[in-house]
Amino acid sequence: MLRKEEKTAIIDANRTHATDTGSPEVQIAILTKRINMLTEHMKANPQDKHSNRGLIMMVGKRRNLLDYLQKKDVERYRALIAKLNIRK
Repeated sequence: MLRKEEKTAIIDANRTHATDTGSPEVQIAILTKRINMLTEHMKANPQDKHSNRGLIMMVGKRRNLLDYLQKKDVERYRALIAKLNIRK
């Protein structure tokens, strides 16, 4: 789980304007952090099937948001991919 101050820091680093909390960039950044944390958990606990399902669902949701952002604005998409170091 993300702590409130970690989530706030991610939002501050990726928002597009002062009151932005739900733009695709912010959502993708939060999902990326959660995916990275859950990936580490899965390395230590490979038999945890419930967490694995959650991980797969989060990756799918992030993929959908990335596809949306790519269709909407390619430059924002490319900048976010580079910033979050997501391979594509």
